[in-house]
Amino acid sequence: MLKYRTGLKDMPSYDVVERDWEIKVNANECNMNLPPMVEDRLMGRLSRVAYNRYPNEEYDALREQIADNHKLQKENVLLGSGSSEIIEKLFYCFGGTKAKKIVYPEPSFSMYRIYAKAAQAQGVPVPLEADYSLDVDKFVTAVNENKASLAVICNPNNPTGTGYSVSDIEFIAQNIPGNCALLIDEAYMEFYGRTSVGLLKKYPNLIIARTFSKAYGLAAARVGYMLAGKDIVTMIEKSYMPYHLNVLSLATADIVYQMRHEYVPRIQMMIAERKRMSSELDKLPGVTVYPSETNFVLIKYAKAKELNKYLETKGIGVRCFGDAPGLNNCLRISMGLREENDRWYDAIKQFVEGRA
Repeated sequence: MLKYRTGLKDMPSYDVVERDWEIKVNANECNMNLPPMVEDRLMGRLSRVAYNRYPNEEYDALREQIADNHKLQKENVLLGSGSSEIIEKLFYCFGGTKAKKIVYPEPSFSMYRIYAKAAQAQGVPVPLEADYSLDVDKFVTAVNENKASLAVICNPNNPTGTGYSVSDIEFIAQNIPGNCALLIDEAYMEFYGRTSVGLLKKYPNLIIARTFSKAYGLAAARVGYMLAGKDIVTMIEKSYMPYHLNVLSLATADIVYQMRHEYVPRIQMMIAERKRMSSELDKLPGVTVYPSETNFVLIKYAKAKELNKYLETKGIGVRCFGDAPGLNNCLRISMGLREENDRWYDAIKQFVEGRA
């Protein structure tokens, strides 16, 4: 028998198996591909890529561009394969033994629990309130009592959609020890518009993670970035292999970031659709709609599992959480194109009104 690492067999996994959905609104993706002007410029850029060279220049070019936009230095920026890889590396670097505690809200991004286990650290979930708000005093207490090495806040929070104020983030930063890293996962910030980047220079233990997968629709390219103090970047960078991002993804992200103004109408459209669909869903009997600051909405319905199965028969893929802690009878629905949203809403309306 092969000698696998101890505990690997018991590691939970993240299900990424997909069907060929007619309407796919289950993964918080952007349902539009590249804007035409971005695609045109990108195709020209890719035609000039030196495929025989390692991606040194492309890596530094993207770091410099991101740093300039945030009025930081290149050394304050680290790139990764989506913000997910960056978060995984942070758990690895601040974990390592069961004595290391990593505190995060629950429900939140389901990978936090998996990353903590993979890092051989002890995950400490802090339950959100019934309305999915965060009790910052309770969170601070959990960090301090556990002498945590890392605290994580997803803002806005996935899968609840809840946005937390910058003042709440600063309250946490002010009231936890400086030797505990504080990660703010801002994967959905572009839909929210409120960022904690302005706190970076004030709190040396603060770290921001961002992704190109959501607002910029680059889920396939797998590019994200981290903003932090130079010393933190230097240490986290040690956990990466050389040339860990390929030149195609780097070149794509560089063009997209240069032309991010082209995405503003799309972001505004997704926000408008989220507001429209939240309002429509709120009219349905027995359906609870939670406030969202993202590109998705979370609903609670007593027959959520049955509704999910019905939607599947219609070729509509949403995210059903089953009996996950704090998410019983909840469905998360990403915003698609307007006609897609109308179709999944009509299907939900038929089921709820007993016409399915």
